[in-house]
Amino acid sequence: MQEHVTDQGFVPLAIAILTVSDSRAEAQDSSGQLLKTKAEESGHRVVAKAIVRDDIYQLRAVFSRWIADPQVQVVLCTGGTGLTGRDSTPEALLPLLDKQIEGFGELFRQVSFADIGTSTIQSRALAGLANATFIFCLPGSTGACRTGWEQILAAQLDSRTRPCNFAQLIPRLLEQ
Repeated sequence: MQEHVTDQGFVPLAIAILTVSDSRAEAQDSSGQLLKTKAEESGHRVVAKAIVRDDIYQLRAVFSRWIADPQVQVVLCTGGTGLTGRDSTPEALLPLLDKQIEGFGELFRQVSFADIGTSTIQSRALAGLANATFIFCLPGSTGACRTGWEQILAAQLDSRTRPCNFAQLIPRLLEQ
C-alpha cells in the first residue's frame, strides 16, 4: 500500500534533537544539524537541541527532562545505538518508555539495507512513547539520519500522511 499526503492542513510538531557523542561539539554535529534542518524545512519547530556524552545517566536526565516537558512532542536522537562499550542509548532509554515501537527499528534496518547492506544489522535503532512524547533513536552517522528522516520520519511526522501517521495520534495519547 502506498502512502500519500492529503490536502488537509499540516500540523507542525515541537521537536527536540539529541546528539549522543563523546567527541562532537556543535560545529562537528553534522547528524544533529541534518535532523534540525530537515525538521525545520518540513515545517516543524525545533524547540531544543543538545549534545550529551554517551553516558546512561546523563542521557536519562535529558530524555526525562524532555519527556516531562509538555512543550516537547517528539525527540529525535542520533548516536549511541551501536554495539561498542560506550554505545548506551537503548539502555538509557528503554526503562523510560511506556511503549516501544518495535516496527521503527525493524523498518529502519530494512530501508538502510539498500544503502549499507548487511552492516545494518549492527544498528540498534529504536523508538518508543513516554508520557505522550514520541522518541526516535537513529545511528550517529549523517547518512543514517538522512535515511531515517527521508524514508520514515518525514512521512510519519506529517499529519497529512495517509492512511495513518504518528502526528495524528498525539491528541489521543493521554486519553485513558
